[in-house]
Amino acid sequence: MLSSFFNRLKTASSQNPNKGAFKKNPVKTISLPPKDSREKAKSLVVGLQDEICSGLELIDGEGKFQEETWERPEGGGGRSRVMSEGRIFEQGGVNFSEVQGEELPPSILNQRPEAKGHPWFATGTSMVLHPRNPYIPTVHLNYRYFEAGPVWWFGGGADLTPFYPFLEDARHFHRTHKNACDSVSPELHKVFKPWCDEYFFLKHRNETRGIGGIFYDYQDGTGVLYKGQNPDGPAATISKELGTHPKSWDELFALAKACGKAFLPSYLPIIEKRKNYEYGSKERQFQLYRRGRYVEFNLVWDRGTIFGLQTNGRTESILMSLPPLARWEYGYKADHGSREELLTDLFTKPQDWFNDKEIEERCHNHQAFN
Repeated sequence: MLSSFFNRLKTASSQNPNKGAFKKNPVKTISLPPKDSREKAKSLVVGLQDEICSGLELIDGEGKFQEETWERPEGGGGRSRVMSEGRIFEQGGVNFSEVQGEELPPSILNQRPEAKGHPWFATGTSMVLHPRNPYIPTVHLNYRYFEAGPVWWFGGGADLTPFYPFLEDARHFHRTHKNACDSVSPELHKVFKPWCDEYFFLKHRNETRGIGGIFYDYQDGTGVLYKGQNPDGPAATISKELGTHPKSWDELFALAKACGKAFLPSYLPIIEKRKNYEYGSKERQFQLYRRGRYVEFNLVWDRGTIFGLQTNGRTESILMSLPPLARWEYGYKADHGSREELLTDLFTKPQDWFNDKEIEERCHNHQAFN
């Protein structure tokens, strides 16, 4: 959503400029966007919204998205699509926004002063799906584009949050998004995977929101792959080792397109494999408990949610990401040797999902491999 884009800017600019990898004095971009950049970016994210909604309705078989259009008084608007009480999806939303204005707020201009005096434009699509069956993971997607005169960048990503995980599902989701990144450049996924683990992290719980996926931001063609807030983390370290890899506007547009179109192939096969798994009250209650963690991240740590609420954004669209039901339990601890313990011990930490043999062994022991 647009609000997530603004919030990342606000958070970046509020950090000590000597700490972050995204410096206050930016490197100039190596190319200007094409004349039809805004139309192309809007067409891409609108097309992704349409394509994803069609695919989700088809696999659900019963649920239909209800659409509501909205306007932003300051300029622009969007359309929100929500599905409730489907056969597969208990609730889910897929949003599109396109907004513009004449003057950027100081928090952005402090970060990119060369944008001052230029009309700005931002567009994006975002999505969160909460399936009913605990064996089907919750999933999130967001792709966006920003432009103000000579300043432009792409950002986005997708991540998976399972409750009763399977290693092959995790591998499939990561493999599909790796292939999408690799179609543009083999260096990208090496940084975007650990960046995702870093971003979707609940600091107060010391755990990841799920198994990650990919995440990137501020990709403006200069070739600095990591522009996050942890200069000492794995993503920053790998980015420094790889050096700069400049990309044109068209290449970064192709990246957003490839990653966006990778979503359905990354997620629908998981639904097909798990949708008929039987579950009872125990599994449902654990799912609702873990959904509480999703709520905590979105309300405590997600920069888009916080900034959107603080800046009079459209509340219904902002909070679309929350599940319809969740619960909290004081001092919960999973039973030793249980599937629930496997989730809390293994699948809430950054992992090498493909090469770690200990992960394979633990998942085989819990019938959680395939």
